[in-house]
Amino acid sequence: MAKTETVETKLGQGHSPEGNSDGKSRCPWAAGQGDEQSRARMRLYHDREWGVPLHDERRHFEFLLLETFQAGLSWQCILNRREGFRAAFAAFDPVRVAVFGRNDVERLLQDSGIIRNRSKIEGTIQNARCFLEVQQQWGNFDAYIWHFTEGKSLQNSWREAGQVPVSSPLAEKVAGDLKQRGFCRVGAVTIYAHLQAIGVIQDHLQSCFRYRDLAETQGSVLRSPSSSLS
Repeated sequence: MAKTETVETKLGQGHSPEGNSDGKSRCPWAAGQGDEQSRARMRLYHDREWGVPLHDERRHFEFLLLETFQAGLSWQCILNRREGFRAAFAAFDPVRVAVFGRNDVERLLQDSGIIRNRSKIEGTIQNARCFLEVQQQWGNFDAYIWHFTEGKSLQNSWREAGQVPVSSPLAEKVAGDLKQRGFCRVGAVTIYAHLQAIGVIQDHLQSCFRYRDLAETQGSVLRSPSSSLS
């Protein structure tokens, strides 16, 4: 989620999960912003993707790319341009993005379907190259990113949106390691959001219907004692 937002604006105003016409309670940020299509897009992302343990290499790169582009912007802004990013960055194929050159950078700077920021574009190309190096060293990026929690999700138990942090010691550790490996634009706040998205950290509120769904289906988890309010 957005790197310059407060926790409340990052997750949505208020402290109770967002109710919808289907009767399900959701995390407040799932309400989205803008027109109905944008709001539906956010709701589907919350219901089907956010926090689901991810083990697909291309989607790992996709989520990392989108999170790094989000810095200073809202997640809704990025999500609305997701297909534009997909088209611009070779369907999120790190092998193809890693060989992008100067002409590709200039092409992307003219692409209205993405965020036209030179630093973020060049950073994405650099990250694609580093992503491939991690794959070579670890066999795949999935093994690397999940080793920080021994392959388990860290289950938090927040009751209110205002309690959800924007970073953590785990995020700081992962961000530091990524930076040592040459990745850029991967601060702890960006990486915390990334770990939330790929299910390494579970931050659905307790009263959100996805909290119980994920806790029941993903099997073994590590519970964070600092988030337990019971």
